[in-house]
Amino acid sequence: MLYHLLYPLSEDISAFNVFRYITFRSIYALLTALVISLWLGPRLIGWLQNFKCGQYIQDDGPEHQAKQGTPTMGGILIAFSMLVSVLLWGDLTNLFVWLTIFVFLGFFLVGFCDDYLKVVKKHNRGLTPMGKFLGQCIIALGAVSILLNLPGYSTELLVPFFKGIRPDLFLFYVPFAVLVMVGASNGVNLTDGLDGLAIGPFIVSASCLSVFVYVSGHYHIANYLQVPYIPNIGEVTVFCGAMVGAGLGFLWYNAYPAQIFMGDTGSVSLGGTLGFIAVLCKQELLLIIVGGLFVIETLSVILQVGYFKMSGGKRIFRMAPLHHHFELKGVPESKIIIRFWILSILFALVALSTLKLR
Repeated sequence: MLYHLLYPLSEDISAFNVFRYITFRSIYALLTALVISLWLGPRLIGWLQNFKCGQYIQDDGPEHQAKQGTPTMGGILIAFSMLVSVLLWGDLTNLFVWLTIFVFLGFFLVGFCDDYLKVVKKHNRGLTPMGKFLGQCIIALGAVSILLNLPGYSTELLVPFFKGIRPDLFLFYVPFAVLVMVGASNGVNLTDGLDGLAIGPFIVSASCLSVFVYVSGHYHIANYLQVPYIPNIGEVTVFCGAMVGAGLGFLWYNAYPAQIFMGDTGSVSLGGTLGFIAVLCKQELLLIIVGGLFVIETLSVILQVGYFKMSGGKRIFRMAPLHHHFELKGVPESKIIIRFWILSILFALVALSTLKLR
């Protein structure tokens, strides 16, 4: 909105020319989302407490009963702050921006329905696993179908560290891209088990992907770094900036000891959007590195369940996801969180290095 109102004035007032720059608007989208979330946070926490939207803590894992009743569904705070910021600073004529908003809202709706059933309707299971999975797949399939109908959008797959290798998946690209989005959504969801554990690495991953989105949308930089140039995709950097700002604002209240949890409303939508942005800038495989922490947490669950079934009841870890294993080994919660944040930063640095490594 501000872009459309103020940039045209640059013909008469040169100072408004800064609104043409994606980097400028991305920074202020971050700051706007941060300020909104910091201002709105206490009000939303109070509102959720009044409506008894407290987190239910299971008693079959590490001792977290003190957190029973902490307001959840904090993804509402992230969503509102982020979307207002994008609408203020983004170019609203850009199709990629609206497509990213569509994906975010679609996954948000799936997560919200799950939280609503569990927290408001007191239905402990929420959506069935199959219902949640189908909802995620429908949103992902719709987004990928729209992408592939855009002129010039490629089904080639970039391989990190090997820029000359670009296999074309053709029709297999559709299920692959859907898998990336749904996998990322569930990866963030599984990681969201300790105060600030999921949102910290998400902020790092979103910041990292914003670099790749900006590079892919800049003709000269994309050619120099040998990454696919995708016209107009650079505007999604503003969306990434808003995500990071909203995430930082949420972390202010979600840091240990948490005053609010994001719930599936936040984790499902943020993870799905992260996966879509990776698909958008053709960095699907790189997401394994960017979101390495989420991959590790997801693999720990897959390995635990698989080995449990194959071995007739034996376990690899004391409990999955992996952060619970360390909890049961006696590692303090705050130490687990900080160490996992450090790992996520290291993964992001490795991912960024692929821009120059061949």
